[in-house]
Amino acid sequence: MGKNRLEAFFDGVVAIIITIMVLDMKVPHGDSLNALLPLLPVTLSYVLSFIYLGIYWNNHHHMLHTCRQVTGAMLWANLHLLFWLSLIPFTTGWMGENHFAQVPAALYGLVLLMASIAYRILQQQIIASQGEHSLLQQAIGRDWKGKLSPVFYATGILSAFLSQWLAVVVYIGVALLWLIPDRRIERLAQHE
Repeated sequence: MGKNRLEAFFDGVVAIIITIMVLDMKVPHGDSLNALLPLLPVTLSYVLSFIYLGIYWNNHHHMLHTCRQVTGAMLWANLHLLFWLSLIPFTTGWMGENHFAQVPAALYGLVLLMASIAYRILQQQIIASQGEHSLLQQAIGRDWKGKLSPVFYATGILSAFLSQWLAVVVYIGVALLWLIPDRRIERLAQHE
C-alpha cells in the first residue's frame, strides 16, 4: 500500500480530534470579559492539546516523507498512535473542567506518555521496513528528544500528585522542546 492513504487517514482522524476538542468548549454565559474567566482553564488545556496534536501531525508528516512503502506492522503502529491521540479530547476536557486537578493532570500526562511511546513504535516500524540505513534512521540519529520525552512525561505524571502546576509546566516544556521544527529529515531528503 502507498503511504498516501496512511497520511490521509491520519490527517482525517487528527482533524476530527481537534473538532471534538473545540466543540467541547462551552460558550460563556454573559457578555463581559469577566464571563470568560471561568473558561480560562478549559481554554488553556485546549491550547496545550492543540499544540500537541499539531506537533504530532507535523512530525508524522515528516516521518512518512521518508517512507517508500507501508507495511501491515506500520498500519497497526499508526492505529496504536491514533488510539492514544484520540483520548486527548477526553483528558483535555477533564483537566480543564477541573482546573488542572491532580488526577486529571496525571491522566493527561499518561495519555501523552503513551502517545510518545506509540509514536516511537511507529518510528521503529518504519525504520525496520526501510532498512537500518534508511533516511529516517539517518535523520533521527540518537533521537535524544524522543528518548527524553517519556522520562519528562513520567516526571510530569508523578509531579501532578505533588503540584499539578509543576506537571503542567513539564508538559508545556516537552511541547516547547518539540515545537521547534526538526529539519533533519528535510535536509537529508534534499541530498538524496
